[in-house]
Amino acid sequence: MNREKSGRSGRRLSRNERELWASFTRAIAPLRRVGPALLPDEIAEPSPAAPDSQARTEPAKLREKPAPPLASLDRRLRQRLARGRAEIDGRLDLHGFTQAEAHAALLRFLRTSRAEGARIVLVITGKGTRGLDPERGVLRRQVPLWLRSPQLRETIVGFEPAGPAHGGEGAFYVRLRRARS
Repeated sequence: MNREKSGRSGRRLSRNERELWASFTRAIAPLRRVGPALLPDEIAEPSPAAPDSQARTEPAKLREKPAPPLASLDRRLRQRLARGRAEIDGRLDLHGFTQAEAHAALLRFLRTSRAEGARIVLVITGKGTRGLDPERGVLRRQVPLWLRSPQLRETIVGFEPAGPAHGGEGAFYVRLRRARS
């Protein structure tokens, strides 16, 4: 049984949370450490006769170009969406989904929508604020983490909470990148 704990709460991570964290941390390259006693000129250089073993052992993902940064929606577009003057090209309602189902559905929906030429989509998570239980609203907390993941950076430009007419804090406007032709 895995005894990993999440932050200061003392709550154990679920299998899905551990898998999500592992997929997120796989794309992170560790910084090269140089001990305080070593000066840059004391660091051993690889011998010219030896092949570059570091390049061979480094995973292919780390050598790829970094994921593009996320941008927020511009003010005018946000206003047009909130007032119903800009068209939403697709909607995904995640009510009733488990985390695993929601994650898979979100990935599939965003990639399909982008391939079909959609520019702005609405992802509805629900507010999940019934009662005082802090564990409610799991999807509302998880969807922004998923949208920020390197896995989706090639698909989305940015996202923001939706306007009151589209669900407010229980939904997100997601702006998709143009599909490469």
